[in-house]
Amino acid sequence: MAATSGPRRQDGQRHGDGRDPAPTAPGAQEEVVGLCRDLLRIDTSNPGDGSGPGERAAAEHVMTLLHEVGLQPEYVEAFPRRGNVVVRVPGDPEQTRARGALLLHGHLDVVPARAADWSVDPFAGEELDGCLWGRGAVDMKDMDAMLLAVLRDLARSGTTPPRDLVFAFLADEEAGGVQGARWLVDHRPDLFEGVTEAVSEVGGFSVEIAGRRAYLLQTAEKGIAWLRLVAHGRAGHGSQVGTDNAVTRLCAAVARIGEHRWPLEITPTVRQFLTGVSEITGIAFDEDDPSALLAQLGTTARWVGATLQNTANPTVLDAGYKHNVIPGTAAALLDCRFLPGRQEELRATIAELAGERVDVEDVHVDEAVETEFAGALVDRMVAALQAEDPGAEVLPYCLSGGTDNKSFARLGIRGYGFAPLRLPAELDFSGMFHGIDERVPTDALRFGVRVLQRFVATC
Repeated sequence: MAATSGPRRQDGQRHGDGRDPAPTAPGAQEEVVGLCRDLLRIDTSNPGDGSGPGERAAAEHVMTLLHEVGLQPEYVEAFPRRGNVVVRVPGDPEQTRARGALLLHGHLDVVPARAADWSVDPFAGEELDGCLWGRGAVDMKDMDAMLLAVLRDLARSGTTPPRDLVFAFLADEEAGGVQGARWLVDHRPDLFEGVTEAVSEVGGFSVEIAGRRAYLLQTAEKGIAWLRLVAHGRAGHGSQVGTDNAVTRLCAAVARIGEHRWPLEITPTVRQFLTGVSEITGIAFDEDDPSALLAQLGTTARWVGATLQNTANPTVLDAGYKHNVIPGTAAALLDCRFLPGRQEELRATIAELAGERVDVEDVHVDEAVETEFAGALVDRMVAALQAEDPGAEVLPYCLSGGTDNKSFARLGIRGYGFAPLRLPAELDFSGMFHGIDERVPTDALRFGVRVLQRFVATC
């Protein structure tokens, strides 16, 4: 199906499949806040270096919740303490054969949090001012809780979904999924047999544009290139004249890369998004300078602005071991993100900017993904949102970061970001990802459950 530009509205022909939306289930709405609170209280910090508590405690908690309602999930721990939980809910066999199964996945790990920086204990799961506070409240134990609430309700009611549903609660996403989704894709693809589409985090949330509420449905993600620069020079005494200093060479390379101005490039997803914003605001879309449209997006402009170009940010420096010793090597880490189809362009530019006698090494590289804002699954996501928030716009967008959808793309699975939340306009939602005082409104959790129930009933 051809992609459609601009916002999507419900019109009876473009959305849904002719069936009435699913009724809400108060039980799921009532328990989602408690489910989220309990997950927030389990420290699953993932520093990315193999340390940390791991996800085992949270995964075992999920196993208990699923066993309570008669499900038989599989627990997979390929690495110590890195727990993954997967369960399949059989759907209509004919529809499953025709369209494949749907994967709904979330990760259980979170980035570390320094308690001294927060207004509350980041692992206490406190409820204040109508919000649940804690590390993972938006990334992504909120979605985990919504998925658990919907899944438990399906099991209690004995409802058969339209097609097979695979629910997965995963480890290690915050370090690229190497010990979670990526390992499962490479070693246990049987768990995802027949899956053709997937939904997960960082999409389906609301923003305010020119006084109107719109929901951003994620259809693309920039690729990840975590790189290491290693500069070489002559080791020696710190009192000598330095003519071949690895630290100097490294710093020059880091400065060139950090100050490089990447060209503006409008990908299909970003073009559709900006076209939609133009239609909502009446402001012309200038492809050479979309800043007037970005100005309408508030804090979300930071995320969208990062999808207009490749990026490369130096993040870590490592050189030397004593004040009076010139080291023979010096290293730096770069966090690079590339647009779909621009990986080689980014690597060539980094190598050129790094210069001679500076090696560029891969630490972790993952592909960019992009799919259409069109088709039956998109229609049903839009219909579910608009059934709970009539008249709202739904726009596709590209995520500047990454999700486990990258790993599942290796199995040919089309991934979307769809963790629906209706948010207050004043809440800096995007700023709380990996930030301090992370929190999610409890009303938004209940809204998300209602939307996901409608979606699952028609998916």
